[in-house]
This record gives sequence, C-alpha cells and structure tokens, in this order.
Amino acid sequence: MSAGRYEFHDLGPPVGSLLQDVIAGLSASHKAIPPKYFYDARGSQLFDAICELPEYYLTRTELAMLESVGPEIAARIGRDAAIVEYGSGSGRKTAILMRAVRPATYVAIDISAEQLRSASSALAAMFPGVRVLALCADYTRPLDLSRIEPLDAQRRVIFFPGSTIGNFTTDEALAFLVNARGVAGPGGAMLVGVDLKKDTAVLHAAYNDAKGVTAAFNLNLLERMNRELRADFDVSAYEHRAYYDPVAGRIEMHLVSTRDQRVSIAGTQFAFAAGESICTEYSYKYSLEEFQALAQRAGFEATHCWLDPQRLFSIHYLTVPA
Repeated sequence: MSAGRYEFHDLGPPVGSLLQDVIAGLSASHKAIPPKYFYDARGSQLFDAICELPEYYLTRTELAMLESVGPEIAARIGRDAAIVEYGSGSGRKTAILMRAVRPATYVAIDISAEQLRSASSALAAMFPGVRVLALCADYTRPLDLSRIEPLDAQRRVIFFPGSTIGNFTTDEALAFLVNARGVAGPGGAMLVGVDLKKDTAVLHAAYNDAKGVTAAFNLNLLERMNRELRADFDVSAYEHRAYYDPVAGRIEMHLVSTRDQRVSIAGTQFAFAAGESICTEYSYKYSLEEFQALAQRAGFEATHCWLDPQRLFSIHYLTVPA
C-alpha cells in the first residue's frame, strides 16, 4: 500500500507467534508472557490513556525534554538522516523530533498494525517532504531492512523513546542494543529514552494509578487471549499487581490468580494455584553510569545525555564509530 511518500509493509510475525509464546510462557516454572503482546488495538488505547495519568511521569517528562532539547538533538543528527523508530506508538514524540530534525526518511516499526497505520499516515500528512515507511514487524527480533533500501539518507538514527529498553533484562537489552547498532551501521546513532532510579513511592504510583487504568491494561492481556486464542480465562479471578524490586532495580508487573483454577488455551490446559502469578512486564530502572556502560558493551559510544530538572528521566545519544 502506498500513497504519495507513505508506504506500508506488513512484515509481522506469523499468526502462531502469540499462541506459541503464550503456551511456552505458561508452561514455564514461573509463568510469564512477553510484554509486546499488551499492544493489540485495545491495549494500545489503554496505554495512551496511561500516558495521560498524573502518576505516570514518564511520557510528559520525555515530551517536555524533546521539546526543550530538540534543536540540540537536531544539531547532533545533522541533515538528510533516516530516523528509524522502534515501537512508534501514537507518534506524539516522533512529531516533536521530526519538527526539529526534518529527516529525509522516517521508518516506523511496530507490532500493532492498526495504530501503526494510523500514526504513520498522520505523520506523512504532517511532513509531506519526508518519505514515511511503516513496517509492521517485531522489533525485538533481528531486523532486515534490505527490502526497503535505499533509505536516501546520509546516516541512520535509531529512535527508541519511552524507556521501553527497561522491558528487557540486562542480557536482553545488551543483545537488543547490539542489533540496533547493526541497523544504525557505521557512522549511525541511537537516541534512547531511559528511566532513572528514584524514590520507590514515585515508581509505585506510576504503575498503580488511582483510576485503575494500568490494571485494565494488564488484565486486557487475558481478554486478548480469550478473543484470539479461544482461551477461557475468568478475568474477574485475576488481580493486577506491580511493585519495585530494589535489589534487581526493576518494576515487576503481574497478573495474580485469586483462587485455584484451570484455564484452557487452544485445547491446552493450565493449572493456577491461588496466589500464583503470570509475570507480564519488567521495567528496569538505570543509573546514568549503568546504562552508559551497557551501551558501550554493545559497541556504542555514549556521546551525550540529557536530563530533566527533577532527574526523573534521561535521553541518551549513542553513536556508532565510522
């Protein structure tokens, strides 16, 4: 599908991926489901609502930072760049960056096809001079962009906002950064949002909002499995739980069974004891030194870092040696 300088390519994972990952995750000794499956159409809507909550400081802080330091970022990126965004979401942060940078090409990569189409086509209308490519794909896996070459750009800059890097374990984050460095290529760069370690009460409130939107977002994962996988979860028999583990340096989000029960998913049976949980997300928090050391292990140079006045959040500019 194309319209002017807008192109959509469906490189999505096979239909069986959700089922395969759910069966594998619920068969493990500690049940878990990858957080990328939060983002069906309903999950994406709920996440957008989370971003507007007073407790959820991450989005408004990063948005304000991008507005403030956009010219500095643009000066570092330079002209005629290709911005390659992993997990493009609603496109609000992207629009701020694109106004500052004015790239030659923008590539949006997201697993949620409906939101991807909507956000990327809107950006194409906002920036008619920019070639916009939307790729429905799982950016947590190695990416081959050869089918959309050439990108008509002097350099590639990976844009990964929102502190999504925190959803990976340290080993997973390292592997992800190594892959991102390969996509950026020699002379390329990466602009990444990273949430910082801070007061536990602030973190707890961000993932346990008073309106229960985060709880609904978490529970929607069960509803998605009921819709798409012929599962029979009794959603009312699970509770949202999120807490900060200071030793691991991460928020953990779980769905906790309130009673002994059995669930069927595509004909496979799973037993849950009362109090047993499904881990649905980790959100690691970093010190500046911890993240910069991780980026350097992945082969990046930690060139610059911006902080908000309250030191809640950081944006890192990483470069790949030419």
